[in-house]
Amino acid sequence: MLKLLIGNKNYSSWSLRPWVLMQHHGIEFREVMLRFDAFTPDSQFKQSVLRTSPAGKVPVLVDGELAIWDTLAISEYLAESFPDKPLWPGHRAARARARSLTAEMHSGFGQLRSHCPMNIEAYLPEVGARLMQEQPGLRNDLQRLQQAWDAALQASGGPFLFGDFGIVDAFFAPVVSRLTTYALPVDAIAQAYVHRVRALPAMAKWEQQACAEHHWVAEDEPYRQPPNAP
Repeated sequence: MLKLLIGNKNYSSWSLRPWVLMQHHGIEFREVMLRFDAFTPDSQFKQSVLRTSPAGKVPVLVDGELAIWDTLAISEYLAESFPDKPLWPGHRAARARARSLTAEMHSGFGQLRSHCPMNIEAYLPEVGARLMQEQPGLRNDLQRLQQAWDAALQASGGPFLFGDFGIVDAFFAPVVSRLTTYALPVDAIAQAYVHRVRALPAMAKWEQQACAEHHWVAEDEPYRQPPNAP
């Protein structure tokens, strides 16, 4: 059976991608949680990951003796391993567009990532409102996000970006969480897409388990104080 090494569900946006993809499509795997303590070379988390992956980051997919790291590589491996699953669109042109959007998400939207780290358990609308006023780069990322989603949904007819929930949707799943946590304003088409992704049983399960963790990681909490802070 496949094994997937992940980090904290509340914070690890990269871990969410392959987890929700595999869970949604019924691809069996064993989950191994490696909780964040620190990200220094001598941290327990880093040492645990390095035993499987030389990159020292999660997620890592393990298939027998083979370890695959990085969400894009994991997704492509899954698409090759399970050709019966609609992980990419069937039509060549749609597949190319889906790959383009996936790659754009993989390497782009830096302002959205840096200013709005994934934090599923939190609800920070006041932070989102302040950031929208102060950060033009964040506004630009949101504008591009809406443009990309609206174009894909209108072309495919939905319910997801290219019809079926696939790799491209899994890559945007952490963004769906960010939009929710920070109450970031998006148009009606994008907001309806957010609701559909969150309504997926796989996504709902991840969110429920993330909220049940109660494991505070200061490095991932730029906007809140620890629960026991004076």
